[in-house]
Amino acid sequence: MITPESNNTADTTVRSPATARSILKRGAIVAGAATLSIGLMAGLADNFLNTHGAANAQPIQLSGLQQTQLPSFADVVDRVKPAVVSVRVKAKVVASADEESGPAGVEGLPPGHPLERFFRRFGEEGASPRGPQQQPRVQLSQGSGFFVSQDGYVVTNNHVVANAAEVQLVTDSGKTLSAKVIGTDPRTDLALLKVNESGNYPFVQLAAGKPRTGEWVLAVGNPFGLGGTVTAGIVSAQGRDIGSGPYDDFLQIDAAVNRGNSGGPTFNQKGEVVGVNTAIYSPSGGNVGIAFAIPAATVQSVVEQLKEHGSVARGFIGVQIQPVTAEVADAIGLKDAKGALIAEAQANGPAAKAGLKRGDTILAVNGEKIADARELSRKIATFAPGAKTSLTIWRDGKEREVSFEVGRQPAA
Repeated sequence: MITPESNNTADTTVRSPATARSILKRGAIVAGAATLSIGLMAGLADNFLNTHGAANAQPIQLSGLQQTQLPSFADVVDRVKPAVVSVRVKAKVVASADEESGPAGVEGLPPGHPLERFFRRFGEEGASPRGPQQQPRVQLSQGSGFFVSQDGYVVTNNHVVANAAEVQLVTDSGKTLSAKVIGTDPRTDLALLKVNESGNYPFVQLAAGKPRTGEWVLAVGNPFGLGGTVTAGIVSAQGRDIGSGPYDDFLQIDAAVNRGNSGGPTFNQKGEVVGVNTAIYSPSGGNVGIAFAIPAATVQSVVEQLKEHGSVARGFIGVQIQPVTAEVADAIGLKDAKGALIAEAQANGPAAKAGLKRGDTILAVNGEKIADARELSRKIATFAPGAKTSLTIWRDGKEREVSFEVGRQPAA
C-alpha cells in the first residue's frame, strides 16, 4: 500500500473490488448524512423565519425600549406643502457709512455683534450692488412663509420683509400672488402678510403645545430660492437663548435649514406648525444641523396682535435686571440662586412708581416663581399694558409683596 505523503499527493492505493464497494457505500452514507444535516438546518431556519418574520421588518427590543422603523412623512407633506409659499421681496434701503467702508454685519445682527460669525439670518438671498453713500438702492430678498387662514394671511420673518417696497408670494403650484405687510414685530422677528387677491387658500394650524425634545419634525421652505423643499429631523432642545433679543425662547432642530428657509414652518407629525424657522448656527453660512425656530405659542400671540392692531403691545416694568449668581444669592441671604436682581429702576417707570429700587430681587410674578432675568422679561411681556400685577421681591433678608401697573414697552 502506498500512502500519500500529503493532501496534495494523488491517492494511488490499489484496493480490491469488495473494498471499493465498501468505501463507496460508506461515502454514500456520509453524503446522505450531510444532505440530511443541510436539510435539517434549512428547515430550522425556515421555521425560524416563519415564526419570527423577516429580521429587518421587526422591532428590536432593547432593555424594554422598542426600536421601530423610521417614519414616512409623505402623507404629511401632501397635506401641508400647498400652504407653504416662497416670499420674494424688493426693499428700498439706504447705504450707510458702515456699508460703504466695509462688509455689513450678518443679516439680522449689527456689525461687530459677538455672535456675528456664528448666527446667520438666512432670508436674504442676494442684493444689488451698493450705490453711493446715503443713496437709496434696491435689495432683493427671498424667504419662506405659510398661510394661517383661508382668506390669505401669511406668516413669515420680519427680516425677510424689512423695508419692503414690493412683496410677492409664489405658491407650491407656481402661482404668483402680490401681498402687503400687515405688521411686523422685530423683537420676535415675525411678520404678518395678506394676499391682495381674494380667494380660498390652503392653510395650516399652529400647534397648541410645544413638541417634546426628540420628536420628529419636518421643515418646509425655499432654501437658496429652490422652493418647495422638505427636510426632516428632530427637536434637539428647548428654550434656546441665542442672544438675538430679550424674548429668546427658541426650539432647536436638526432638520436641514438654509438661506431662504427664513419664515418657513416646522411641522410635527400631525401636520401642525410647531415653529417658524428664523436662524441657523453656522460658521460658514450653510446648514450644519443646528437651526432655531420661534415656538408656535409665541407666533400665535404675535400674529393675533398684528392682525388686530398692526403692531405688538408688550408689558413693561421699567427696570434693568441681572442674573442672581450663587455669590449674589449668598450675599443677600437667598437660599437658591434664582430670580432677577434689579440693577436700576428707571425714573418714573412702573417699577419705580411702585417703590422698587436697586438691590431688590424679583422672585415671582402673580405667585409664579421666576427662574432668572430672562424668564422675568418674557413673562412681563405677556401682560397687557395697564394690567395690575403682583411681584414677590426679596429685600433686607425677607420676602415682600408689591403691586404695580404694567407699562407699555417702548417701540423697537
